[in-house]
Amino acid sequence: MKQKIVKVRTKPPYHIIIKSDILYEIPDDLKNNFTFGKVAIITDSQVGQIYGNLLLKLFQEAGLKANLFSFQAGEQSKNIETVVKLARELIRAKFDRKDIILALGGGVVGDVAGFLASIYLRGIPFVQVPTSLLAQVDASIGGKTGVDLPEGKNLLGTFYQPARVYIDPDVLKTLPETHLRDGLAEVIKYACTLKPKFFNFLEKNSKSVLSLEERALIRIIYDSCQAKAKVVSKDEKESGLRRVLNFGHTLGHALEAFADYTVPHGFCVAVGMVYACKLSEIIGLAPKGLSQRVEKLLKVYQLPTRVSELGLSLKEGDVEKIFSYFGRDKKVWKGKLTMVLLKNIGDFVFYEATDPSPLEKALAETV
Repeated sequence: MKQKIVKVRTKPPYHIIIKSDILYEIPDDLKNNFTFGKVAIITDSQVGQIYGNLLLKLFQEAGLKANLFSFQAGEQSKNIETVVKLARELIRAKFDRKDIILALGGGVVGDVAGFLASIYLRGIPFVQVPTSLLAQVDASIGGKTGVDLPEGKNLLGTFYQPARVYIDPDVLKTLPETHLRDGLAEVIKYACTLKPKFFNFLEKNSKSVLSLEERALIRIIYDSCQAKAKVVSKDEKESGLRRVLNFGHTLGHALEAFADYTVPHGFCVAVGMVYACKLSEIIGLAPKGLSQRVEKLLKVYQLPTRVSELGLSLKEGDVEKIFSYFGRDKKVWKGKLTMVLLKNIGDFVFYEATDPSPLEKALAETV
């Protein structure tokens, strides 16, 4: 199938290239479009076993110098110690500003490698090769990089755009089913907020998507990338419109923190989207039936729609704890909690939550 290209008009601009088997074309595409010395392929212990040596061999066959660097897979590695370890390895391997970093993996790899690229020798170019659906449709686009601190997630980071993003839908076939569903929550987020026709497509084509048919996969990746690219091109550093990408994330992030990050991000966001839709109905913003339609779609894609379906049971005092996370969230805007709600599918608003009563009622309906 012919490749699809999404243009991200940030400063600097770059292309997202979506094509089956593009993994095998990356060395030649880089050689033909960029000037660089060596390539540092940064991956994790899981993805590295599947694709690390393959990509290293492809670069060598193309006559390019490349080194493979790896760290332990998992969110626990997303810290400044991993960044320093990798930086020292790059220094020992004599990587300089003429060289390039390639992030091969899911969201954690992209965050770590992107952050390293932004600060190594005050910044060297990097490209993204996301291997999870969540990274392909979300984390690899928009230039956010960062690592966690004991005090919270993504507290150290930069905005640093990649030179290129290569998305190969075929790599999703090696993903565990849970990881696929994790990414589908973000796909549905774009459909709910920005693309009503895409929402209709998802309603009608669930079998094709869930069975990983190539045409359906490319469609959901392309539409999602297009939606995010349009938003970040207008608002690169989250000063306004980019906040729409936080739909479902107010409760979603609170549930992640409440569960001590043991529940997948997308699963928490799915419940957060239901919560936001119920709140939209409660305050009279959306017509009755909106939350039901969104819930139905989430269920079709085997995503949770209630807090209890995440394996969490709320005891006395837990509701207050969850709401306390709302106040710490980055979606507190100018001292006020600003949430993304819906008037209808594809029609969003920013809502300043000042009255706790509807928030509590919506949560009671989502437990």
